[in-house]
Amino acid sequence: MIQTLVATLMWALVASLLIFRRKRADRSITYAAITIAIAMSLNVDAIYATADALLGGTNIATLIADALLMTGLFFLGRGVMRTGEYRPRLVRAVVSMPVLVASLFAITVAFLFIDRGTTTTQFMNDLGDEPPAAAYSIINFAYCLVVIAAMLTLASRQFRHSTGIQRLPAGLLTLGSAFGVALCVAVIVMDIAHVTDQLDLMHAVQPAYGPLSLLTFLFLCAGFAVQPAVRRAQHCLRGKRTAALAADLEPLWHRATSVRPGLSQADPLATSADDAEGRLHREIVEIRDAMIDRRITFDTNPTEVALLERAESHLLGHDQAASVSTSDDEDGAP
Repeated sequence: MIQTLVATLMWALVASLLIFRRKRADRSITYAAITIAIAMSLNVDAIYATADALLGGTNIATLIADALLMTGLFFLGRGVMRTGEYRPRLVRAVVSMPVLVASLFAITVAFLFIDRGTTTTQFMNDLGDEPPAAAYSIINFAYCLVVIAAMLTLASRQFRHSTGIQRLPAGLLTLGSAFGVALCVAVIVMDIAHVTDQLDLMHAVQPAYGPLSLLTFLFLCAGFAVQPAVRRAQHCLRGKRTAALAADLEPLWHRATSVRPGLSQADPLATSADDAEGRLHREIVEIRDAMIDRRITFDTNPTEVALLERAESHLLGHDQAASVSTSDDEDGAP
């Protein structure tokens, strides 16, 4: 049941990313979501049994699913890393192709030494007492642990440095990463307990696996799905703020261009009426030109100067109330 819910969450995230991020240049997070969704689907018992039967019935589907999960987390980590300027060397090293390739090679080698038998939907429960199986799972989740821990570092920092609604996706990603770290630690503890015959410890930790798995994917999916909605809301708010400032500046701009005609008078089509940013920029430039031109007389009062400075700050992105977050711009962000 948990596997089905997680797979459903992942495919819902894929759908939202394909709709809202289709124009993005970098598709790391989209690729990650698709890859992880396939991996989680293979963990659904009915799908796993069918897929493994097609592959010979020796649990090869487990290796494929885990390799896809690791690859998906690699893309996910790369996508999160690209959403901000903070990219510590350790994080770059962890979320790198050499580390992924080495980890995939290691789990493949360990997998080949497992006495796998026939298809089982309880792979580690049935085979976890074998040292190669324990090594396989520990390597797998150790890689997941370090990548998710890197994501936690980046998301928590983004949360601390964000304001207002921008903190929502970062907060959700931070929670999802924290649950993910706990999930990986729980699995590694169970693996060690199983292979060392500490079954009481394994059974004590085992009930946490399902809730931690669901919470991890729930918050991560929510965080990545919310990012485009937040960005659109901020873009809309900024557009309204830009239009309002342009309207407020219009009387001052008319006075400025009446004594010092600018490009707007020479070419009325220079700025599209639908381009609020361009209109506001043109007004600011022509007002400033009139203010510094000593050949004309153009007086302003403190209220008008303050309004002009607010408009300039807004265009420069210093207007925190209406600025658009760029934390997700590089990716398909999150």
